[in-house]
Amino acid sequence: MNEHSNLPPQSAGPSSAGSASQGQHLATISEDGRFWEVYVEFDDDPTRTDSFGARLCFTPADTRSSTEAVRTTTILIESSYEEVLYRARGFEAHQLSGLLRSCLPD
Repeated sequence: MNEHSNLPPQSAGPSSAGSASQGQHLATISEDGRFWEVYVEFDDDPTRTDSFGARLCFTPADTRSSTEAVRTTTILIESSYEEVLYRARGFEAHQLSGLLRSCLPD
């Protein structure tokens, strides 16, 4: 049996209606005069049965914006779903802002 079958669905948790992400809402941050919603999105990798990987997804809070969501690569890898969320919640606002800036085009 695949250990990932116990993984809660991506929509578990308070994600915004109409959001570009179905991940777990992590935070709302401000960067360069705009608000961004930050989500944890889990990888769907059936070959990885001993760990859970996730990326961060940043979506503009202004849903009328033409800016698309941007995502990091997989940056969180832990032995359990809960541990990934714990590590993600450990990011401070300035760290999340830095990760967002690294995803945005110049």
